[in-house]
Amino acid sequence: MEESVFSSPLEGLSRVRSEEGKILTAPFLDICKSLLPVVDKFGGAFSIVKSDVGGNISRLESKYQSNPSEYRFLYSLVQKEVEAKTEKASSSCTCGLLWLTRSMDYTVKLFSNLQEHQDWSMQRACNDSYKKTLKNWHGWVATSSFNLAIKLAPDRKKFMETISPSGTRDIGPDIEKFCTGFSSVLAENHKFLASVGMDNLEG
Repeated sequence: MEESVFSSPLEGLSRVRSEEGKILTAPFLDICKSLLPVVDKFGGAFSIVKSDVGGNISRLESKYQSNPSEYRFLYSLVQKEVEAKTEKASSSCTCGLLWLTRSMDYTVKLFSNLQEHQDWSMQRACNDSYKKTLKNWHGWVATSSFNLAIKLAPDRKKFMETISPSGTRDIGPDIEKFCTGFSSVLAENHKFLASVGMDNLEG
């Protein structure tokens, strides 16, 4: 069977946790990276999302690669900065994880909307997802940019055909499985970030 754009993210979910149940840094970042080609399918309208996600992935990956054994677990990147009291710096890995998680919240919510509301236009699905995730943390400039991007979103039918293998296979089950699995990971990220006083940081 031909793979869908969610095949790689789903494979990543199967190995994102250690045997003890802790979220592993490299697999988590791999899942986020594997979603970039999906975001690409939105066209130039969502370049702002791709740029933000890509930058935060690079920041976290760079720190991880500096000492893979020390930073094997995702939250160790944050704990180190909390100890050094540098977690609130704009260039910190803590801020990188926070905004990456929020961007992934938006992405997951968008695909959930497309799956659950078959009659919604792409713009409606995007608007609802944005209002329930990123908009809570964006300032006026970021919100204006996002609203413009949403207006340029592709036609829903064409988009779904683009992300489906050969434009024919129903990838609904893949979307549902991914959204359910990744949502629990993102929820755990928020819980941890809240425990160190970082989940309410505004942009």
